[in-house]
Amino acid sequence: MSETKITEYKLLERLGSGTYAIVYRAMKKTTNEILAVKVMAKSKLSHSAMDNIISEISLLKRLKHRHIVEMRDFLWDDENIYILMEYCNAGNLSSYIKQNRTLDEGTCRRFLQQLALALRYMRQNDVSHLDLKPANLLLTKESGTYTLKVGDFGFAQRLKLNQENTTVKGSPLYMAPEILLNTSYGPAADLWSVGVILYECLFGKAPYSSTSLHELAGRIHRNDPITIPGRPAISSDCRQLLTSLLQRDPARRITFEKFFDDPYLDLAHIACEENLEKAIALINRAIEKEQRQELGAAYRAYCQGLQYFVPITRAESDPTKRQHLRQRVLTYLHRAETLKQHIYANSQTMEQQQQHQATTSLNTKPPETKKAEPPSQGISGARNASGAEASTPEPGLAELARDFETIAQGLKIARDADKDASEDRLDVALDGYTTALGLLIPVLHQDIAPSQKKQLRQRIVHWMEEAEHIKSIRSAQIMQEMESTEANHYACTVQ
Repeated sequence: MSETKITEYKLLERLGSGTYAIVYRAMKKTTNEILAVKVMAKSKLSHSAMDNIISEISLLKRLKHRHIVEMRDFLWDDENIYILMEYCNAGNLSSYIKQNRTLDEGTCRRFLQQLALALRYMRQNDVSHLDLKPANLLLTKESGTYTLKVGDFGFAQRLKLNQENTTVKGSPLYMAPEILLNTSYGPAADLWSVGVILYECLFGKAPYSSTSLHELAGRIHRNDPITIPGRPAISSDCRQLLTSLLQRDPARRITFEKFFDDPYLDLAHIACEENLEKAIALINRAIEKEQRQELGAAYRAYCQGLQYFVPITRAESDPTKRQHLRQRVLTYLHRAETLKQHIYANSQTMEQQQQHQATTSLNTKPPETKKAEPPSQGISGARNASGAEASTPEPGLAELARDFETIAQGLKIARDADKDASEDRLDVALDGYTTALGLLIPVLHQDIAPSQKKQLRQRIVHWMEEAEHIKSIRSAQIMQEMESTEANHYACTVQ
């Protein structure tokens, strides 16, 4: 092919090829800017292929997002159509998975967050991709930090949430069952593909990996169950999201709204300028509360600030800025851990004093003074130290526990988690809170007395907050551990 067809650009090496296109790396002669050029010979294009190209150009002209490959221009001549794209210098997710075999859960989560941000933007514009797969998720790399970008919108189309189509589109291995079975489908087909991509990132292969299209179709038709391997081990939040994405029935599959709000993704704390401002404000509040000796409030503010600072630190590509942010995170982590120890010590002292008073004044009427709230343990003690409710079960909850074995079990597990948290067994505590909440939350939908339901809801909210505090502490600790390992082994981090 002669480069005089697009005279402003010099075509360099060939990057890859598809059904009807060849992609080259190219340089704009006047600026030396590096781009990717998708070249499609008109003579090889069917009517449907031409429709796909027109649709892709139309969509890319409107879609401008950090995690979507940007179209810079499109040209044509008598022989070819050229789409000039942003160049992604680190290949695609498919080659990255093959290079690493499997990806650790932290890396998978950060890639998934970036994909989710792109999908959220696409849904805001009523766009469905319909061919999401690792090969279409391109990567850029800057200062050791990877950024994922969605590319190849050749099969994409505008579909509102309640709109359906019947045209078969996509790559079979990542194609939603409703498309492969030639039934109508809607935007939720993209969510199945997201589940397959996450599965492949975690375990190195797609859930329905097959040697032929015939074998793949047979597994889909038979509705073969998808099993999640035991190794490598994944968190319960990750497993739950993966399971909800890989639901064969679109009606049972997670919705986009719930996907974007999923706690595993935690898009609310994603790295951005707005969240940096929130993080700074929270840390300033923590410092102020600590100066006032409001230790429980200070502890909570430090934890909330860390929830924003950790992803911001991981996302920073400038090594100097990243090191500065890392030092701040470690400082705030140290303050939070120190406060937790002080709070627990104070709560233990208060408990011992109360026990002593109870022993020495059994036959003596106590003076009319304000009754101190009984302290709870560990991180829950942080709440009580600042005047929040105690973990001692209220009479209503004690009555519920006698009547419902599930509630008794949930309350016991949550109190055990309080104890684990106070003794710095944070992972065990988090598992305990998660299990307890799984038992207690469904009870809110049962027919119980309003006063009991109110008490139970308060305890549930309290333990949910404790779990979130632990997550923020652990994320900072894990970041510290990962970066210590990276310093020794030259590992890369993902934005």
